[in-house]
Amino acid sequence: MTFRRDVDLDPGQVQDRRGRGGGVRRGGVALGGGIGSLIILALLLFSGVDLSGLGGLGAGAPQTGPLSSELATECQTGADANERQDCRIVGTVNSLQDYWTEAFQADGQQYTPAVTVLFAEQVSTECGGATSAVGPFYCPLDQTIYIDLGFFDQLETQFGAEGGPFAEEYVIAHEYGHHVQNLLGQLEAGRDAGAEGGAVRTELQADCYAGVWGGTAVENGFLEPLTQDQINQALNAASVIGDDRIQEQTQGQVNPETWTHGSSEQRQEWFTIGLKQKTPDACDTFNADI
Repeated sequence: MTFRRDVDLDPGQVQDRRGRGGGVRRGGVALGGGIGSLIILALLLFSGVDLSGLGGLGAGAPQTGPLSSELATECQTGADANERQDCRIVGTVNSLQDYWTEAFQADGQQYTPAVTVLFAEQVSTECGGATSAVGPFYCPLDQTIYIDLGFFDQLETQFGAEGGPFAEEYVIAHEYGHHVQNLLGQLEAGRDAGAEGGAVRTELQADCYAGVWGGTAVENGFLEPLTQDQINQALNAASVIGDDRIQEQTQGQVNPETWTHGSSEQRQEWFTIGLKQKTPDACDTFNADI
């Protein structure tokens, strides 16, 4: 997805904590531990749940206070977002916050902006301490999305994704979908596993919300129209993190009874529904046939 070169960015919506980690070696925990680490990552990816009691996480309080960052000086316009990955994150966050603010207002509600934190190796949150092994995640306790940019390289090298800017933006938009669910009281709607369970329905709704943003992002002035190649980037990312594909890769067999995020086909389908229908009303995965 290409940003309009003249659009102004607000880097204040993103905190940059890279370089403030506690010395955890990159790759030592993330995907370097074999199948066990892959399974943990698969279970946590895009989870949007309280992470404090899960593998790879420990106790910890959120880091607060002013943080020095290049973002404020380097990420000023859409032209910067087209050149730098971290500036693209800033622009994507700006666009997502703008869209959901307007969507909530149109429904007579008030949107509470989320915080987005860039980190490297490990980070402290209200949900506990997390390492890069977790991948991007949303902590409902502090209403913050946490992203280690190294994850996008892992998505390609470990899971075989094609990559690309819109694949990365899909991941971020999915996490913002969890924030929206949290604000609307939908995040706790289901925890049961299985191909049609509540956990899968929660994840598919977040995929659909991501698609809605993608389908409407041009209208809020940040982005140029999507190309089919860019849409395919997101669809490919959705496919490679489907439960069935991850289970086949890590376990050599597929067990739908244990799914928590949905199959590749389900994830692609619900992202596409949001993308085409362009309204959150289309994303009622809890009452739909998935």
